[in-house]
Amino acid sequence: MTESSLAGGTQATFAATPWRERAEEALIPPFVALLIALICGDLLILSYGQSPAAVYRLLLEGTWGNAYGFGQVLYKATTLAFTGLAVSFGLRAGLFNIGGESQLAAGGFAAALTGLALPVGAPLVIALPLCVIAAGCAGGVVGAVPAYLKTKFGAHEVIVTIMLNFIVLALLNWFIAGHLHVPETLHTPEIHAGVLPRLSDLSSTFHGSAANLALLVALLVAAAVWFYLFKARGGYELRAVGLQPDAAEYGGISVGRVWMKALTFSGVIAGIGGINYVLGYKHYYEDGFASGAGFLGIAVALVGRNHPLGVLLAAFFFATLSQGGLAIHASVPKQMMDVLQGVVIIAVATAVPEVRHVLRTARRRSDA
Repeated sequence: MTESSLAGGTQATFAATPWRERAEEALIPPFVALLIALICGDLLILSYGQSPAAVYRLLLEGTWGNAYGFGQVLYKATTLAFTGLAVSFGLRAGLFNIGGESQLAAGGFAAALTGLALPVGAPLVIALPLCVIAAGCAGGVVGAVPAYLKTKFGAHEVIVTIMLNFIVLALLNWFIAGHLHVPETLHTPEIHAGVLPRLSDLSSTFHGSAANLALLVALLVAAAVWFYLFKARGGYELRAVGLQPDAAEYGGISVGRVWMKALTFSGVIAGIGGINYVLGYKHYYEDGFASGAGFLGIAVALVGRNHPLGVLLAAFFFATLSQGGLAIHASVPKQMMDVLQGVVIIAVATAVPEVRHVLRTARRRSDA
């Protein structure tokens, strides 16, 4: 079977599937999950003696209803977009990247080191690309480790990436605490090169929010991921391996090489996400800034159905829930938003074909 015949078969399959069925497959699970979450949310709110309509009104007013809240949603959505894109990129190849947190932290640390190494007053057009490249390379290195272990020794990427989270984060903590921290803190000195402008610098209505132009970088990365997945030959190979690795290898595609690229570039995407906090918000690297972002990125990828546009929308949705939890804290515990996130994740994950495929593959390997 040649690549052209494999491609022709894939295209024929897509052509044979009515567009309405593909749209329903993509849209119905998230909408059903959202409906289930709303029902669960209503029951939880009622259990606290509050009105669901009043609580949801507070949520909307604290997020989309004012410039500060909306800016905070955009800031949180930016980080989740990077980690969600990273996870979805790996899932397209049939791989679960659980190491987004360490890759994000490594990228932020590399961006901070680069910003500290550059002279004060370095032009942004030079300093920013250098910091972004450093962040991507650091995340890519962390992603390449499980990729190498999987392709060479058959190690499972889920186990390796989870373990790497502890190793990388511990190493970064040791380096910051012992060598590069401001006294009585756990963050580096402030950087003055490659700093991204905040939205509040462009419009006073966003005063106080952390939203910055890293959002534009996230949009560019999402566009690049879309182009690679659906327009480039490498993206076709990656998706073919994700759908059926044995058939892809029979068609002349090197599965090991695709896995290596998938996990490495997944790490690159997550690593670039570190600039949102380091270059756009605090202007220094702080230990623990990436906490939880990698695992929530898994949820973003699943709800977004592993499509770049869907990932962006899912990142905005989860960021709204996160910021909304602070807005409704006076009426109900903010942990209610965590419960709703869990409900959405469970409802969507059971309907995502890539997840079922990965689970079936893992089950077959364990039975072999």
